[in-house]
Amino acid sequence: MKTTAKVAGYELRDVLRSRWLIGYSLFFLIVTDALFRFGGGGEKALLSLINVVLFLIPLVAIVFSTVYLYAAREFIELLLTQPIRRRQVFGGLYLGLALPLSLGFVAAVVIPFIVHDGIATARAGTFAALLITGIALTFIFTALAFLIVARTEDRLKGLGIAVGLWLFLAVLYDGLVLLLISIMADHPLERPLLALMLANPMDLARVGLLLQFDVAALLGYTGALMQKFFGRSMGVAVTSVAMASWILLPLLAGMRAFQKKDF
Repeated sequence: MKTTAKVAGYELRDVLRSRWLIGYSLFFLIVTDALFRFGGGGEKALLSLINVVLFLIPLVAIVFSTVYLYAAREFIELLLTQPIRRRQVFGGLYLGLALPLSLGFVAAVVIPFIVHDGIATARAGTFAALLITGIALTFIFTALAFLIVARTEDRLKGLGIAVGLWLFLAVLYDGLVLLLISIMADHPLERPLLALMLANPMDLARVGLLLQFDVAALLGYTGALMQKFFGRSMGVAVTSVAMASWILLPLLAGMRAFQKKDF
């Protein structure tokens, strides 16, 4: 653990100096502040932030991590020449990337809420859910980036896969679900659609967040099914377990590929 922490600490200091991270944090800071100035109280600001969190965090996490890991190849090779286990190097690199991205997001959202006293006008549970979802998406898509880089040697190909995966999960996936609903309208689709929702972390995050609000009309078909089958509290618990699985499974697959990779 000490070795992993040392690698993570070095990565953390390096990433904190990155212009990507500074720009990323400033964007959330400016957007959140603008929502308070022009959009109203804390509850409205939280609801408006949902789409920004769902689309921007996965894109930045997977693209930034992919680019960073390819650029740090020589440093990784240097670490592997030392008496350090590959698992320790992998864990340190992962934490060193995921933690600063998460901290940048949290700080950029919390500061405007404190300045504008938004926490007093928003439910604490809803505010915490937004922050936790943003952190979870950061860890998920950083893990996916590690898996992509560990399995793909070519930088352009790896970056293309990363952007393509985000585009598929953010845009194309819902279109395919709607197409399936229209084609199989005469068949019972409740359980298959729930399974499809669990297969997309962005859809899971959206439903988990919207279950915190009294906005049933915005849940969509899969969200309404989740609430129907599990109820609000149980639905949140199911999405939380599924999100945790989305962090763990790509991370384990990426670690396995990293251990076998010939540097």
